[in-house]
Amino acid sequence: MPETAPRDPPRITGILLDLSGVVFLGDAAIGDAVASLADLRAKGLPLRFVTNTTSKPRRVLLDRLHRLGIPAEGGDVFTPALAARALVAERGLSPYFLVHPDLAEDLDMRPTGPVDAVIVGDAARGFSYDALNAAFRLIDGGAAFIALARNRTFEDGDGRLSLDAGPFVAALECAARREAELVGKPAEAFYAAAVADLGTAPAETVMVGDDVESDVAGALAAGIAGILVRTGKYRVGDETRIDPGPTATVADLRRAVDWILERA
Repeated sequence: MPETAPRDPPRITGILLDLSGVVFLGDAAIGDAVASLADLRAKGLPLRFVTNTTSKPRRVLLDRLHRLGIPAEGGDVFTPALAARALVAERGLSPYFLVHPDLAEDLDMRPTGPVDAVIVGDAARGFSYDALNAAFRLIDGGAAFIALARNRTFEDGDGRLSLDAGPFVAALECAARREAELVGKPAEAFYAAAVADLGTAPAETVMVGDDVESDVAGALAAGIAGILVRTGKYRVGDETRIDPGPTATVADLRRAVDWILERA
């Protein structure tokens, strides 16, 4: 499949990278992702990992990177759970969580009074009728409605797509007739925080991801170049599903790194 030519390629001084479906799938690196990231590090380009994973804490993501031989520190990884934790602290909210139990260590918050916020992530098997109905009743009663992410699908360990948090967020929005406040990708504030941490200008930053909506369209809306890779959850024709389209569509992280290094 031919690769798309980039439009008005910017000078690149900073990189944002998705993890699952771009760098690794499960416990295995995708292609030569490890060597590709080493090439970026050797160039001295600052990078941050920005993921919408809401079923694993940052500690697990860092451990996976380290086991693959990819150096990373806690501050290198941006997740929706950490963004939500900061938001709850800033607003003094007392939350009810509909999230995966493994995420508890990153949220690390207890209700401080009557519940006044509902936080929804990828709860997996926790998305029972009773749990969703409890969340709906709180939202319907006026509680703040916060979504960690609204991705429609993710690539599961068997290589097939599975439901992500988005369809369940949409169900609650439909029932409560309210739109959730999004804290993960493609929220502009999430991208702005990552770019500010990089210390680069949005116009000189590029996002590499396999999700044309959350990764690429979100980055473009934030003034960041967006590269779509044909790995992970990518499906044929995804690059045509957004307007404007990706800055570039390439085979994998190696080709994305080549594209970046040509413009660094």
